[in-house]
Amino acid sequence: MTRGTPRGFRDVLPAEALEREAIAETVRDVFSEAGYVPVETPLLESRAVLERAGRLRGVPFQLFDTDDALLMLRPELTLPIARLVTSRMTPDAAPLRLRYAAPVVREQASGHGQPRQLTQMGVELIGGEDGACEAEVMDLLAATLAALGVEDWTLCAGSVRPLAALLSRFEVGGAFADEVEALVHASDLVGLDEALEASGLPKALTTAMGAICRLHGGIECLDDLEALLASAGVGADEGGVDELRAIVSRLGNGARGALSFDFSVAGSFDYYTGVIFKAYAPGLAGSLASGGRYDAVLANLDVAAVGAAGFAFSLERLQEALAEPAGARRLRVAVPKGALFEGSLAALEAAGCDVSALDEPGRHLSITSGDVDYLIVRASDAPAFVAYGGADCGICGSDSLYEADLDLLSLLDLRFGGCRFVVAEPRANAGRAERALAEGEPLRVATKYPRITEGYFEGRGVPVEVLALHGNIELAPLVGMTDCIVDITATGTTLRENDLAVVAEVLDCSARFFASPAAYRSDGRVRALADALAASAPRERAS
Repeated sequence: MTRGTPRGFRDVLPAEALEREAIAETVRDVFSEAGYVPVETPLLESRAVLERAGRLRGVPFQLFDTDDALLMLRPELTLPIARLVTSRMTPDAAPLRLRYAAPVVREQASGHGQPRQLTQMGVELIGGEDGACEAEVMDLLAATLAALGVEDWTLCAGSVRPLAALLSRFEVGGAFADEVEALVHASDLVGLDEALEASGLPKALTTAMGAICRLHGGIECLDDLEALLASAGVGADEGGVDELRAIVSRLGNGARGALSFDFSVAGSFDYYTGVIFKAYAPGLAGSLASGGRYDAVLANLDVAAVGAAGFAFSLERLQEALAEPAGARRLRVAVPKGALFEGSLAALEAAGCDVSALDEPGRHLSITSGDVDYLIVRASDAPAFVAYGGADCGICGSDSLYEADLDLLSLLDLRFGGCRFVVAEPRANAGRAERALAEGEPLRVATKYPRITEGYFEGRGVPVEVLALHGNIELAPLVGMTDCIVDITATGTTLRENDLAVVAEVLDCSARFFASPAAYRSDGRVRALADALAASAPRERAS
């Protein structure tokens, strides 16, 4: 008989439960003093209703009940509360100030080591004056962190309105607009650059969009935002600049003192309608809190012309922040061993980093040089080290970033380590894979990169059965285990020596500099390294 909990769920014993209770009581008291009253929503919700309200954040657990209705365990609480407000309350009798504290449940892939149950504590302000509504919840966030004693935190704000206004101004819609929004939502700034460059759209639009997503700084950067929008013919009001200035003018000292802007904080265009903000604390791999203005959610539920703003804390992240020792630590950079190692050292050295200690690392996995710790890891593991807080930023191939599918900012194409992903099959079976690609026939495919492989064939309407192997995948089709392979090639020599022929190109890869969103948005050293690498990177990709 098993006595453990399911993967991603855990028991909380008395000592920790008391600690969590004390944090929750402090948060509740601050919310309550500000006039927010409690509400509760069911653990199970109708998936159809919540999907109508907005895009679901997090992958939900779902089930059918005895009435054959599709239900889901709530993956977050804003959508359920929006459903409650529109069905049980009177949104136009604003303002409604609501607070909550409850568990949420989200599916996580096996092997990622992430919890599947979290506790959210947050507020929703329905109605109220534009600008004042957002400022009120941002001030409340600041007051709560002050009451808890969290130090050196950062309030990082962006907005969906600048990019939405640019797309509207140039009447860009359809698949390309969806692609842009998806790339911004995924924090893939390199992919965004490539999509904009290949789009054939007016230079004024593509330049402004690319620059805005990298725009960051204090309140003064709103002037730069206004100038970028103006260069593309978009006014400050239409692009949300005036709205952001109005919010700033209403903020109290606590929120204003912690505020910085970063317009890579812009996602869920069908969810948020204005400012988006996140709170970060030193040393944490993720955000303490996130929120923003989400009028579209109520509009999707047929409640028009009512503004809404709110935010949610993660109780678990608050625990981490309060346990994190005070004081600065060295910057941690993940450096990939293997084929990308020499190129990574050259790029870092060109950016002004002292990497001489890495010339002969031997068996050392962590090497300190000045105020930087260099962590030498497999390229395929670098995304996990950065996403889960082992490092602040790193270098790996674009394939590793795509395959990992983690919450990371892809910042810069370093233009070395170029290779191709290809579909290859035995010459003796020439034409089998090509016919499948042309006619949508099913294929068995061996690969070390299942996510890339499934994404490629799915995009072409070809059903596949993927066999994930860790090495020598060229053998699989030669001994009849699969029809073909998807693998990386630089010269094609290994394929030719094993009598395999390239059937199709999947994608081109090169080295990327990437960072944890938390580190990039709250640690100036990560931004400085990104800027130095960008200034020293070659203009063309190395062959």
